[in-house]
Amino acid sequence: MTMKLRSFFYALAAGVIMLLLLAGGSWFWVNAHSPLTLLQEREVKNPTAAIFVPKQAPAMISLLVNPDRLAALQQVVVEPQKRGRAIAQFQQLENSLLANLGLDYQRDIQPWIDDELTLAVTSLDVDRNPENAAQPGYLLIFTTNEPQAAQEQVYSRRMTADSADLVVESYQGVNLIYQPSSPGGKKVADDTESRPIPDILTSAIVGDRFVLYANHPKVLRNAINTVQVADLSLAEDPDYQQLLQSLTEPRIGFSLVNLPALAAWISNQPIPDRESFEASKSLALTLSLTPQGLLAQTAIPRSKSSPEPITPALSQPVDALEYIPAQSALAIAGVDLNQFWRQLSTRLEADENLSSLLNQGIAQFKSRWGIQLPEEIFSWVEGDYALSWFPRPDQPNPDWIFVTQTGKNDQAIDGIEHLDIVAQQQGLNVGELPFADRTITAWTKLVTAKALKNRQDGLLSLQAQVQGVHTTVGDYEVFATSIEAMDAALNGVKDSLLHNPSFQNAIAALPTQNDGYLYINWLESQPLLERQLPIVRVVELIGQPLFDHLRSLTITSYGVNQGVQQSKLFFQWVDQSSS
Repeated sequence: MTMKLRSFFYALAAGVIMLLLLAGGSWFWVNAHSPLTLLQEREVKNPTAAIFVPKQAPAMISLLVNPDRLAALQQVVVEPQKRGRAIAQFQQLENSLLANLGLDYQRDIQPWIDDELTLAVTSLDVDRNPENAAQPGYLLIFTTNEPQAAQEQVYSRRMTADSADLVVESYQGVNLIYQPSSPGGKKVADDTESRPIPDILTSAIVGDRFVLYANHPKVLRNAINTVQVADLSLAEDPDYQQLLQSLTEPRIGFSLVNLPALAAWISNQPIPDRESFEASKSLALTLSLTPQGLLAQTAIPRSKSSPEPITPALSQPVDALEYIPAQSALAIAGVDLNQFWRQLSTRLEADENLSSLLNQGIAQFKSRWGIQLPEEIFSWVEGDYALSWFPRPDQPNPDWIFVTQTGKNDQAIDGIEHLDIVAQQQGLNVGELPFADRTITAWTKLVTAKALKNRQDGLLSLQAQVQGVHTTVGDYEVFATSIEAMDAALNGVKDSLLHNPSFQNAIAALPTQNDGYLYINWLESQPLLERQLPIVRVVELIGQPLFDHLRSLTITSYGVNQGVQQSKLFFQWVDQSSS
């Protein structure tokens, strides 16, 4: 029963995410091909079930729309002849999530469910006993507008289906129903022994609005205590309220994650102390629907020691994007890389895991290129910049293009000259070559190559293999890892990402004032990302309804307001440009 019930809560979390992605993946078709007006209301909804969730909860995810409305969205996506199959698949998803509860969605849930489903990990260890195995506490909350039908399901049907020793425990005026783990139907006490506590499916109805399920009676008792003592509740927490006020988009989903606790849970590391549950280490996220795609808004509280607002650095895309080809699989653009690195380093000082991961990446770059990124590149990039991952059909790995504004900055000029010196120290030849109407600096190494067919067998030839090139264009220095990539960058002014309609649509949903963009052209980058990052295939499998229609993903941050770091992510549909 323990593993079965635990698997249910894992599956439920994945299912809620699937429902949210299904809504997002369907929305373009609803707007473009149907008069259906579902989910067009502009109300900003917050999870009402947060009153049961303790402020130290590691994670909470809420679906803020009735699942039947998502089913209606799905019917617009598919062709008429395939709708029967789509209905069956949706019902299978619903029932598979509830199978371990012994429930059937159409029979037991649909008659009374309203417009909210919330799943919370309320603690990483139910009994807080370090001497036994940690058992997370899971809390599932439905809202209802049909309390009589909900009571029929929770009480009558369960008491009929379960064995005679089912316990009905009255706690703070609420009846908890569960099957005890001990024989004879004895009330379940809080375990303090060294053995892990068992999962015990427990249900209750609170008032005429909420239906609760948990994996142990203690979890429901704590939830009831939480709702009765305002100081314990997430809903009453000032930091949580601050996050909600900063998330202004209408939404169909909401999630709050305590990052240190989540990292400990996933990696099976020791549970963080209570100081790690402070709001400055939480991430809040909402999902909203637009005619062009799915918009996610995130909020992360900044340290209370630095509450001053930080204004976004940009009011328009940087000119460095003029040299980024429209066919780029990935592009990053911003201003003052030196300042960004200093701020990022300061934020990560307190997080050993993220800091270690970042340092490993820098060490790998130094091992391959012999360049210390922070000192030898970041330190002199103070103007605007852009970085591109440029796919090559003639080779498996993409090229890189890096563009930075130098102007008359002596530090930048010295930095570029230093890179030429580093290239020579790595055994590369550094020299100038004519290229089109300009001169470029090339980093090359001599390699042996097989003789041409029209030469005598056995002859070898030496070839200069290009490792990198750079050249000055106006106020900018353009770097590339190949001649072909440099050619694409210089011709990019005619066909640049900056003037590409798809990119313009991708950033239209994001704030004009921001700190720059991370742009992923999914159509171009998908094969590359799948090959170099196997985890991408797993993400695609979970979010298939989203990735089936995805054209691009764009991310931006737009400063700190009232102590909250704000960012947005926009998932652009592949079909929107043809509507």
